[in-house]
Amino acid sequence: MTKQGVTSALALFFLSITLFSVTAVAQSGWPRTITGAKGQVTLAQAPTRIVSTSVTLTGSLLAIDAPVVASGATAPGSRLADEQGFFRQWSRVAKQRGVKRLYIGEPNAEAIAAEAPDLIVVSATGNDSAIKLADQLSAIAPVLVVNYDDKSWQQLVTLLGEATGHEADAAARISESDAREKALKAKLTLPPQPVSAMVWNGDGRAVNLWTEASAQGKLLQELGFTLATPPATLPSGHSMGQRKDILQLSGENLAAGLNGRTYLLFAAEDNTAAQVMSNPFLEQTPAVRAKAVYALGLDSFRLDYYSASNLLSRLEALFVKS
Repeated sequence: MTKQGVTSALALFFLSITLFSVTAVAQSGWPRTITGAKGQVTLAQAPTRIVSTSVTLTGSLLAIDAPVVASGATAPGSRLADEQGFFRQWSRVAKQRGVKRLYIGEPNAEAIAAEAPDLIVVSATGNDSAIKLADQLSAIAPVLVVNYDDKSWQQLVTLLGEATGHEADAAARISESDAREKALKAKLTLPPQPVSAMVWNGDGRAVNLWTEASAQGKLLQELGFTLATPPATLPSGHSMGQRKDILQLSGENLAAGLNGRTYLLFAAEDNTAAQVMSNPFLEQTPAVRAKAVYALGLDSFRLDYYSASNLLSRLEALFVKS
């Protein structure tokens, strides 16, 4: 090969190396800084061992194929959870991927540390929040604190996708769901509006009413439902860390607070709808008198990709005329 040929070959070689390096940087984008509920977290590289302290957030991590090795859990064998305490809508996926149960309820820093995580995900509010341990956990690995009480599940997976390097997986799940929602919205025959969307607790002494900030409220509004708004003068409560997604109603305030013409019951089956219909505080409300009370399934208690998909199926079964 001539001297000129060698020079050209070397130039092409170094150009290819440069292009490869630029492409690699563009694809990986590491290190990157993520803004969470307690400030910014810098990650040197894509995490490979994620511990989720929040059983609510675990489903969203699984949906985007993030490498979750362990998760906190809720009460096992309940109406919402499997024998490990993982939510039923994604428990099968967790088993397939070998996700380990860390603890039930109260977070345990030693159990988290034992998993040698390179990212720890913590919820800012709710019964599954480990926010009190956030500073302690930051000595183990970077801690990303996430608010789920003011976000749709789509917003959650977008944030988690950015934090884990699984942006493409998050975008694919959202695109798939958006297409399904659009198709369903065109077919729906809505029940009487507005609706009171709620979680009915036991005998109805306390009801959690979903607000417009909730994932449940956002999904319903995207489909064309209108959320009923309780009177501003009605006493109501926030709980579990001043959550934005629910209002608590109880006792004599039920009838005034549940002023929708239709009741949509989350985390409920038909027996719960029967309880609502027979509640003495609600017997004269328009929804009960019209028997416009619908149960939307047990797994709708927390919305992630999996439960939202199931919820769309139930809404289709209830409100699409054959």
